[in-house]
Amino acid sequence: MKIDMLARVWTAAILGIDAIKVGAEVDVSGGLPKVIIVGLPDTAVQESRERVKSALKNAGFAFPTRKIIINLTPADLRKEGPSFDLPIAVGILAASEQINPQLLGDYLFLGELSLDGSLRSISGVLPIAAAAKKLGMVGLIVPKDNVKEAAVVKDISVYGFKDLQEVADFLDRPQEYQPFQLEDKAETPLLNITGPDLKDVKGQSHARRALEIAAAGGHNLIFVGPPGSGKTMLARRLSGILPPLSFAESLEVSQIHSVAGYLKNKGTLITQRPFRNPHHSASGPSLVGGGSYPRPGEISLSHHGILFLDELTEFKRNVLEYLRQPLEDGCVSISRTRQSVVFPAQFTLVASTNPCPCGYFGDPIQNCTCSPRQREQYWAKLSGPLMDRIDLQVTVSRLKPEEMIKQEIGEASELVRQRAIAARNIARDRFLNEAKINCNAQMKSNHLRSFCQLDDRSRNLLENAIRKLGLSLRAMDRILKVSRTIADLAGDQAIQTHHLAEAIQYRSLDRIQSF
Repeated sequence: MKIDMLARVWTAAILGIDAIKVGAEVDVSGGLPKVIIVGLPDTAVQESRERVKSALKNAGFAFPTRKIIINLTPADLRKEGPSFDLPIAVGILAASEQINPQLLGDYLFLGELSLDGSLRSISGVLPIAAAAKKLGMVGLIVPKDNVKEAAVVKDISVYGFKDLQEVADFLDRPQEYQPFQLEDKAETPLLNITGPDLKDVKGQSHARRALEIAAAGGHNLIFVGPPGSGKTMLARRLSGILPPLSFAESLEVSQIHSVAGYLKNKGTLITQRPFRNPHHSASGPSLVGGGSYPRPGEISLSHHGILFLDELTEFKRNVLEYLRQPLEDGCVSISRTRQSVVFPAQFTLVASTNPCPCGYFGDPIQNCTCSPRQREQYWAKLSGPLMDRIDLQVTVSRLKPEEMIKQEIGEASELVRQRAIAARNIARDRFLNEAKINCNAQMKSNHLRSFCQLDDRSRNLLENAIRKLGLSLRAMDRILKVSRTIADLAGDQAIQTHHLAEAIQYRSLDRIQSF
């Protein structure tokens, strides 16, 4: 074994949901036996010294009794987590001439080591695999439990091994190993959609129509009604009528959940649109993401899916205000002293709440016991700017006795979903040349001028609504977006007056809050 040797092994670190290429430089030189890790390692990376030392010895390799310096580059990027165990171990083996270093520049190495030399699965493999492809790497070396997850990315070789001995054997005899292959990687829409069916909902035709519009245009929605009116039941059925995730959307959603460590079925993409339902005691950082080293929050985990806030007025007002910027921009920026990251957050907000503290304001059956002052304080928890960003505001009433006992089955989710898909396809063709615009709810001001033109009669109707309801400019834009979706559902190229009138009626909270 030579005394002075240098080896470089490539790995990656996660920044937000993106992966940054990291080099693990290992120098074995003369001096007192000592292992030094530099390059902004966190505690987990510092502890890898002991894990790697024990893993090498128990796997049958010699640990150099020399001074070992490990430099993780770039030096100004914080390195965290146990995924650096494998590249550090491989670097030590290469620097001490115990393995063939010829392939080290072609692969990214990832994995946590157990003390016996076996490899444990890690989080964030999927975005690293996608980054490795862009970086021009030949492939990845990952723990066996992560191989299916990484192999989702096309056109890159992925090898999964159970322990350090197999990794060393691969580097010495690569011709005897074949990369892992998934059976199906077709870039087609993923139609595996399950969930509660709309046919279980009795009555509530107005609320069902709002759900269809929300699914067709990606619009935010809130249900307001007394206890027992079916608000939560309706909201949970939106996921069943949303268009299926495309392959690209599924890959993006899976990357976010991989980084967060929530990818349950490793090796398969997430095919269901996310449905996140945080408790009303949730903090701001749990919604938007955060921590010393930021991780995705509920709104990013809802990307391309639904964020359901049940009992909206029970959330703290300052927590709800965190939603305003993501609802407008489709992403969330988190700045910390050590780093700043941007997480995607294109989600549909669905909320429900009672109309007053007792829950029975406006209910024809049970009288409200709240004073006007109490109702005013109740709605003051929801700021005007936040409510402006909710396109569809629907009042839900309790069912009449004759509606409750009806045996008739409502329209199934599958039929509603087909109409929503048809409307989304119309919008997709409209925005074919527009980057990051997938549905009507994402339109900007220039799109409204081009695609939401009104005739004189419709303009007069909108002007009267603005004057009567005291609508803001943002609320007006939301009405136009909903009108565009209603027209798409009807198959009409131009927005008609009745489309606009239907959209205006979904500003019910502007009337409720004036009481």
